[in-house]
Amino acid sequence: MPTIRRRYQVTETDEVARALDAAEQRWPGEPRSRLLVRLITENGEAVAEVNEAELARRLAAIDRYAGSFAGLYSPGYLEELRKDWPE
Repeated sequence: MPTIRRRYQVTETDEVARALDAAEQRWPGEPRSRLLVRLITENGEAVAEVNEAELARRLAAIDRYAGSFAGLYSPGYLEELRKDWPE
């Protein structure tokens, strides 16, 4: 079918076959090409959720530690340190 969208060719390796077999149990009667689309779509959503959770975890850690190192270095510390650096 003509399309302007990108197409992908996927070889049914052992790993892909196992994933398709598992998908076939969940969505019986679907052709393997449709199962592949469903796997990609569903797992893409799951990966996006994990990414969002990881981002939230990292931002919470930043908030938790923000400002906790204030005052460790005296005023002018960096300027003093950089005096000996080549230009």
